Amino acid sequence: MANQALMPVVTLGAYAHLGLGLVRSFGRLGIPVYVLDENLDTPAFYSKYCTGRFHRGMDFAANSMVELLGVSKKIGQKSILIPTDDRACIFVAKNADNLSERFIFPDITVDLVRSLVSKKELYTTAKSHGVPTAETIAPNCREELEEFVRRYNFPIVAKAIHGWRWNARGGKTIIVQTRRELLTLYEFAHPNLILQEYIPGGDETNWIFNGYFDAKSDCLFGYTGKKIRQWPPKGGITTLGVCSKNESIDQTAKKFLAALGYKGIIDMDFRYDTRDGKYKLLDVNPRVGSTFRLFVSETGTDVARTLYKDLTEQQISTQVVRDGRKWVVENFDLLAILNGMNRRELTLTDLRDSFVGVQETAYFASDDLLPCICFCNRLFASAAFSSLFYGD
Repeated sequence: MANQALMPVVTLGAYAHLGLGLVRSFGRLGIPVYVLDENLDTPAFYSKYCTGRFHRGMDFAANSMVELLGVSKKIGQKSILIPTDDRACIFVAKNADNLSERFIFPDITVDLVRSLVSKKELYTTAKSHGVPTAETIAPNCREELEEFVRRYNFPIVAKAIHGWRWNARGGKTIIVQTRRELLTLYEFAHPNLILQEYIPGGDETNWIFNGYFDAKSDCLFGYTGKKIRQWPPKGGITTLGVCSKNESIDQTAKKFLAALGYKGIIDMDFRYDTRDGKYKLLDVNPRVGSTFRLFVSETGTDVARTLYKDLTEQQISTQVVRDGRKWVVENFDLLAILNGMNRRELTLTDLRDSFVGVQETAYFASDDLLPCICFCNRLFASAAFSSLFYGD
């Protein structure tokens, strides 16, 4: 058990604050963390808790298997593998037999991963299990697109079926306001495009569920929270979130994932529809989500630490997450604040009150300053470059 407690972790990808959160969460427990990412400036590389850095570009083809097994050889022992994006999740599930010789990870089928990663298949899967969701279509022609518009009117939500193949402008989720805008987007993004009915309401109607499910699909850690702000507006990542118990979402998520036989970390997005009083499922990420450090128990446990304890066969006790805990992503929240003030949707009083209860920031940490310093330097350098070449 002593050796199991020191089993290393390898993060397959380390996007921005997600990778940094993983490194800090494990590193503060004394667990060795190795980061594999294609970007030299990823903040996780600069954390004092990062045991080893592997600058690798992963195309998730045959070469990726060679690269990953090479990383394992350098580490010198079996490790827990944590994929951090959709393509990595599919790759790990697809190559589970070969990877399991050197890595430990939840046993989940590639078909299930693909059904959750694909926004088109997710809609069908949710409907078949009686989970409320926004009405969705993947238009195969302009006629189907026009029919959807006639039925649900504008605004309409446009998303990528597979985010990594998105070739449209303006982010992976776009609120489309006009027919002309929709037709232009269709030309850019088809056939990797779905349309969803727009569920009215502000950011306060957006909910999150984060959880970890064991080999029996029992939820060992799970909690709900609300988005206070997001960036980009009306369809981006959480920039300021708050823990808030929601029994309806909690039970829906657990029942749905148990029925699917899901195992591992999950990140889910819901939106409350005032028209029928239902919480509608919007997205499911079969992996650790970028907001996972919002959901931290009184003893410091999160979904990543729960996964580690479960896969190393350690005892897992019941965890309590307090309502009102807040977590903020500094750079993106600043953009969300400026946008809200510019639109006169956010007052100074609202801004002050929104920060009450913030217990953790995504980049700044008093015990690990270098990632924040490097990140700020990169932002300032980027701003100076833009001013030099594009300024007045």
